[in-house]
Amino acid sequence: MPAELPSGIKVNELFQAGIVVKDVEASMKLYRDLLGIDEWAVITIDHNLCSLTYRGKPSQHSFRAAMATVGPLMIELLQPLEGQGTYSEFLEKYGEGVHHLGHVIVPDLDGTLDKLTKAGFVVVETGEPAGSGGDHKWAYVDTTPALGYILEFSQGADPRQSLPHLPKKTW
Repeated sequence: MPAELPSGIKVNELFQAGIVVKDVEASMKLYRDLLGIDEWAVITIDHNLCSLTYRGKPSQHSFRAAMATVGPLMIELLQPLEGQGTYSEFLEKYGEGVHHLGHVIVPDLDGTLDKLTKAGFVVVETGEPAGSGGDHKWAYVDTTPALGYILEFSQGADPRQSLPHLPKKTW
């Protein structure tokens, strides 16, 4: 079991909390009613929009994501829809709750994942938007043995910039 992240990975910023939920619509209402967060960008991701893997194998799962910013933090509500992926796995094991912190933006995602895998960490899921040509991709790495949570690593476009309808606050 790994005790620490391998050297050569530099985290300059973590700006996202990914929270798995059973129902995005109900969760957005809850966040609005309890915390006053009412501006959300909602998207549905499936195998037609992204090339996805789950536990090292191609996957055709789908999910809904609702994103809002609060100061410098992006809150991402994630509802699994169909198929088996990291969000449905999390929901089955733990119920609703914080799934990951992210994004650790790195210049070479494949190289970073290779280092993490060699250090004993498991790549749970990867994704790449169709037509991106490798310019943007992400991966969830199970760093719970060392940190107690999953980290999301990405390469390419900053997700805060790729959603033009996401309210831009202080970043």
